[in-house]
This record gives sequence, C-alpha cells and structure tokens, in this order.
Amino acid sequence: MAFTKNQILTLEIESLSSDGNGVAHSDGQAVFIPGTAPGDTARVRIVKPMKSYAFGRLEELLVPGPDRIEPDCPVAGPCGGCGLRHISYEAECRAKTRFVQDAFSRLGKLELPVLPVLGAPQADRYRNKVQLPVGTDENGHLTTGFFAGRSHRIIACPDCKLQPAWMNQLAARACALLEEAGATAYEEESHTGLVRHLFLRQGWHSGQRLVCFVLNGRALPDERALCETLQREFDLTTVLINENTVRTNVILGSRTRTVLGPGVIEDTLAGVALRMGVHEFYQVNTAAAEILYARARSYAALQPEDFLLDLYCGMGTIGLSMLPDCRRLLGVEIVPQAVEGAKATAARLGLPSEKADFRCQDAGAAAAQLAAEGQHPDVIVVDPPRKGCDLATLQAIVQMSPRTLVMVSCNAATAARDTRWMTEHGYQATEVQPVDLFPRTRHVECIVKLIRV
Repeated sequence: MAFTKNQILTLEIESLSSDGNGVAHSDGQAVFIPGTAPGDTARVRIVKPMKSYAFGRLEELLVPGPDRIEPDCPVAGPCGGCGLRHISYEAECRAKTRFVQDAFSRLGKLELPVLPVLGAPQADRYRNKVQLPVGTDENGHLTTGFFAGRSHRIIACPDCKLQPAWMNQLAARACALLEEAGATAYEEESHTGLVRHLFLRQGWHSGQRLVCFVLNGRALPDERALCETLQREFDLTTVLINENTVRTNVILGSRTRTVLGPGVIEDTLAGVALRMGVHEFYQVNTAAAEILYARARSYAALQPEDFLLDLYCGMGTIGLSMLPDCRRLLGVEIVPQAVEGAKATAARLGLPSEKADFRCQDAGAAAAQLAAEGQHPDVIVVDPPRKGCDLATLQAIVQMSPRTLVMVSCNAATAARDTRWMTEHGYQATEVQPVDLFPRTRHVECIVKLIRV
C-alpha cells in the first residue's frame, strides 16, 4: 500500500535509525519519525511519502516506550542539536552501539566484534567550544541560538544543556552590551549587519576562557569597554575579533586580532600541553576524547623503535599522546594553523624535528609521497573528516605496509567503507570500539584496529 501525504497512522516504534529517527513499519514499509523512541505507540502523520518508505511527524504519543524520558530543554525539538534528549542516556548508548554495528555489518559487509560504546563521563555541560550565530528576535533584540535543521533560521536557546553555564550567561550578557553599544546582527540574505557569531572556548583542565566576536567588519562599537566588561564579569583569559566580510556561510574569516589577553588559551589533552586560539581543531569533549585517545593508543601497541605516522593529525594531539611509546612521529594535516600549533607544541615539549615533525599537506598526497620515498611506518593512525579517507590515502597506506592501522572516525558509515577496502587489500579488521564524544546528539565516534596479514 502506498503512503499518502497527511495520512494518519497508529504505529509502534521498533528501533532508532542512525540519524536518530524512530523506525516503524506499516504493511512492511518503513516510516521514519523524529522525536520518537523504541516502544512508543503513537499517532503519526505522513509528511513525505516515498515509493517504498515515508517520513512522518509525531502527532500524539499514545503509550510511551520504556526508554522515553521528558526532554529537559524546551527547544530540543526545533533546535535539532540534541536529537536523542528524549531517551535515557543508557538507552542512547545502546542505540549508538547498534548504529556502529549496523554500519559495519550492513554497509561494510564485515563480521567483526563491535564492542559496547564507551560512554562519556558526563552527558551534559561537556562542550569546551561553541559557535553561536547572532540574530534578532521577534521584539528586535539581539539574541543567540542555533540554526534549525537544514536552515539558517536561529532558534534562541538561552540555556543549552550541552555547554557550560558560563557560556550561556556570557552570550546573553554580550547581546545586551552589543545592543547598548548600537551593534547590529548580521543578516545573511542582505549581507548587512555587524556581528555574525560568538565563538567561545574553554580549556577543560586549565579553566581558561576565550571569547571571539566574528564580525562583518573590522571593529565593535565601544570595543575596548565592552570587552573589558565581559573579561571582568566572566574571568576571560583572552578576547579576540575575527573579521569575516565575505558573503559565505563559513563561520571564521582568515584575520583574527587580539583585544585583551595573550590571544590564546592553554590546556592539556591526554597529557599533551596545548595552546589554541580559534582556528585550531580540538575535540569538543575533552574528557571523552581522553578515553578515545587511550583506546587508540592501546590499539596502536607501539614499540620503542617504531615510526608512527599520524594522518589528518589536526593539532597533533593523538600522535603526541602516543609519542612516549615510540621512536619517531610524523604528523600530516592540511590546515596551516593546526600544523603551526602542532609544531609549537612539539617545540615547547623540547622535541627535535627528528623525533616529532609535522607537515602541512593533503593526507593523500603526503601518504603517496612517503610511499614513493620508500618510507615504512610501523603504525599509522588516521582521523579523517566525515567523508572518510580518500582512495589515494588508502592505496598509499597499503603501499607503506604498516604493521597496524588505527582508524578513528566520526562517521561509522565511511569508516565501514574504508575498513572494507583495507580488508580487500591485505589487512584484517580485528575490533571496533565506539566512543560517545557527543552525548544527547545522534553522533558517535568509533575506532577500528586493523593488522597486516
């Protein structure tokens, strides 16, 4: 039976899809319904019928499932960031384990152990960074929030549960001060207005705090006084201005200047001392990232004379955290600021370039060059973006023939694809470990251990 738009069905939710939607079936055809939980019985309106499946909207919850809880954020639905805030964290961890299992078995066609997800130490207030778009509410006042799904419409969120309370409080105070100073919010359609985003970052262990105003212009009105007020009231380590006058949806521009403080904050991650501004990639959940790094290090099983290659290395933190176990580290990253940060970190640690070196290069090109040079790392770690490794990188890894490949991924689907390719080219995947770096959201990381056969 074909679905029709606005058709009302009574359905029982069976499971969650990997994007966090509830899954039910009607006459053997799947219906995907956001905001529902396994075990729910609900009246569902069909909003997008397809040939063999449909998307629905929850009209009425008739019987709640055993995992359902009351969301503690009033905008969790329209914001869309916390796609799993309506189920318990225990149920979320079980679901994320299944997401990864399904990716490797169904998409990767692989039979290998997928361990239960390693949950985060805390499910709320864990983010060390947030980028808040600035807009105008219905009363004409400046506000911050998050973009609704598939749009650039700001959903005001005065108390996001994912970030520390001071970030929410500073955002509200900054909007009030900006409004008093006569600053306007950026309007994307007309490319007018001044303040585009607030960028907030915290050193999780150090407690140091950074605030950056992203502007469609060069300066804030009454800039010094406004920044000094925020620094005093919120104990800020540094305040920055980033200029982004380009008509783009990219958040940061290339030019950043310091208004107050040293321009960077310091922190440690897995024992590696770091300094960062706004351009460096840094895991947003420090405590959970340290769990992930520890498992990746155990999978690497480095020996004292080993050469470690860290591809897509970012600020170099994964490789540097493993360096005590091996002889030499080479990190590769395409973002110049990240490479500069990694080199500066190595220099502060007193590491000569023959012990720890970093190259600003595309991962695939660097891997191909190393393979052509006949270099043979003993262990390679990769942590690619969501799209996964490109073919050139995978081919070069096989050519370099490391003993062990440790694959860290924020996308289980592309990790399964890349793992499948490696298993067809001389490697055996022995284990997958999901790690939850993003509680209450649909996202989950995983680590794959592969050995040469």
